[in-house]
Amino acid sequence: MHKIAVIGTGYVGLVGGAGLADFGNDVTCVDLVEEKIEALRRGEIPFYEPGLSEVVLRNVREGRLAFTTGLEGAIRECDVILIAVGTPEGDGGAVDLSQVDAVARDIGRHMDGYRTIVQKSTVPVGTAQRLRKIVEEEQKEPHEFDVVSNPEFLREGSAVGDFMRPDRVVVGTDTEKAMEIMRSIYAPLYLIHTPIVETTPESAELIKYASNAFLATKISFINEVANICEKVGADVQVVAYAMGLDGRIGPKFLHAGAGYGGSCFPKDTKALVRIAEAAGAEARIVGATVGVNRDQKERMVDKVVAAADGSVDGKTIGVLGLSFKPNTDDMRYASSIVLIEGLLERGATVKAFDPVAMDNARAIMPGIEYVDERYKAAEGANVLVVVTEWNEFRQLDFDLLKSIMTEPVVVDLRNVYEPGDIEAHGFRYVGVGRGRP
Repeated sequence: MHKIAVIGTGYVGLVGGAGLADFGNDVTCVDLVEEKIEALRRGEIPFYEPGLSEVVLRNVREGRLAFTTGLEGAIRECDVILIAVGTPEGDGGAVDLSQVDAVARDIGRHMDGYRTIVQKSTVPVGTAQRLRKIVEEEQKEPHEFDVVSNPEFLREGSAVGDFMRPDRVVVGTDTEKAMEIMRSIYAPLYLIHTPIVETTPESAELIKYASNAFLATKISFINEVANICEKVGADVQVVAYAMGLDGRIGPKFLHAGAGYGGSCFPKDTKALVRIAEAAGAEARIVGATVGVNRDQKERMVDKVVAAADGSVDGKTIGVLGLSFKPNTDDMRYASSIVLIEGLLERGATVKAFDPVAMDNARAIMPGIEYVDERYKAAEGANVLVVVTEWNEFRQLDFDLLKSIMTEPVVVDLRNVYEPGDIEAHGFRYVGVGRGRP
């Protein structure tokens, strides 16, 4: 068992801290915001993530997980310190490392013996060496320490399962001592034969960016194919299915739609372009991925306008789904934002429903009507748009919809439905890449 301090109680810190506690470690999660810590002590999770509350409450109850604002005490009491603070997008797509640097300075000031410093936040290549320099400069007297790059690969909406049963764990460090400590921390995963990739900090840092950029590229690629399908009369659903049967390609992330969003893909693709530029290399494919995704979101506005007979001015548009993907309340870079803002600029009235993300959406888009039930978003609508593929939107009553909508038009931006099934109810159906614009 290790005593682990997790600095930062955001998505990565809270999921990671709860998961490591569930592995049998003694974990203290640290945050400087007193209100946030008090809420966590009451068992209140600050974001929506299925299954996380149960893991947090269980480990608090069994004494393996605690929350505090006492950063200095946590650094002195724990032998392993995980940095899980935010690394937001900075100027021109560069990564803002100010929070990471601040934690490194605090660790250097307060450590009183050997510590293993584990970087969990997504950071550019070279950050491990940057942390080492900062800690050394801040130490009041020299103490031995190691820096480890241990990137996370958590998917919002399934993060608990991803942590407990990951595809792989990546550990980058220059010393056998730190590697042995990390092996011990992740010992439960060895028992289920999880691949542990042991490498250098630089390779570990790049693995995270390369992985996310590749997945984002698959999404942008199939969206470009979908746009071609609309011009030539092909169906992207069939094209993607056949592509995915090729073992070299695989079916995952070949789902045409309104573009990717969330906290990782938009930020990490831009960051990788900047990392390449700073190193004197090029990331032309990744740069194209960013541009295609931006354009795809804007194309969805045009698609809805076209479905409304060329104008949404004075018309009501119903929107189902606001979060960037199902099973999360995360609105960061959500396609719904570009869509709704574009429709409002063109004179539309927008009514929207999302199972969990409406509170976050209100803070971003106050100028629309939020309703508390999916069918209310369709009442009086000239067009109903499916933006996020929540399960409850997959089995809509189209006879009921037809009776409450002003016009029977559905724009399915996630290709949830088969066109013929919807058209059989008297609707005009518009999908993405379904052989029609």
